[in-house]
Amino acid sequence: MFLVGLALWVATVVITFGTRNTNLIPTIVLLGSFLVPATFVSWAFQHRHSGEVTGELVFRTFAVGGVLGVLGASLLESYLLHPSPWLFAGVGLIEEAVKLGALALLTRHLHEKSSRDGLVLGASVGFGFAAFESAGYAMTALFTQNGLSLLDLVTTELLRGLLAPFGHGLWTAILGAVLFSRSTRDHFLLTGRLLAAYLGVSLLHALWDSMNTIAVLITLVLTDQPWQQRALAEGYLPQPTPTQVQLFTVFTWTGLALISLAGLLWLAVLVRRSRRQVVPVAVRGYPLATDARWWPAGRRPRG
Repeated sequence: MFLVGLALWVATVVITFGTRNTNLIPTIVLLGSFLVPATFVSWAFQHRHSGEVTGELVFRTFAVGGVLGVLGASLLESYLLHPSPWLFAGVGLIEEAVKLGALALLTRHLHEKSSRDGLVLGASVGFGFAAFESAGYAMTALFTQNGLSLLDLVTTELLRGLLAPFGHGLWTAILGAVLFSRSTRDHFLLTGRLLAAYLGVSLLHALWDSMNTIAVLITLVLTDQPWQQRALAEGYLPQPTPTQVQLFTVFTWTGLALISLAGLLWLAVLVRRSRRQVVPVAVRGYPLATDARWWPAGRRPRG
């Protein structure tokens, strides 16, 4: 699946560059944005635990969950977030919350909720979010001050495709495993472990988004240049030195690698635990009702 999709994407890119046919641009965007996420979701589907996780459900969580996630995140971020040092922390909290909510909404009717299925379905929602988000970034990169830039479009898709397995899909897979591992047949449970997992993946998300800024700050601290400080104080943006460019690149990619490693190790622990899980274990927590039948008589919520 991946090799055929990659060959089609490369062929489309080559033909578009050769013919300058802008009608092919949507094909480049769709193939490049969805290839890696769809491949990983297909691979994860083969590792499901129960027969309830069907191809239809996986497609629904990927497509519907991804769209609900990007719409919810866009709406909340536009109203709740403003430029500040805590901007990326807010982005992480909001986007992980909307993906978790979409996952719970779309899987609320499952009778058996296992950690392994939570991993699969969580990854599906996360990769769907990543695919639609990447399509948006690709279209944004296409439009420049000098007109359409196919090169910017292609490089953006290449970069986001390479990084896709270590971002949204990984983080929501972790949340899905924790959510399903402490859920019962009729409802999910809001536990301390789920809250800790949510805050943990939100932190990884925030660090990932802010890594460029962190790398700049570390580089400026290690390469103190008085003339650059004077230029910044006067409102000018000084050009970096070659050494600063090299350090910035090293710190950025090192930071992204460490964040990815932390997420993968966390996922590996959850996968190992899921292999030992036979049935979902109920623990003390706050029930999140997903079925009106769960509510005691006379206490069903209105509306």
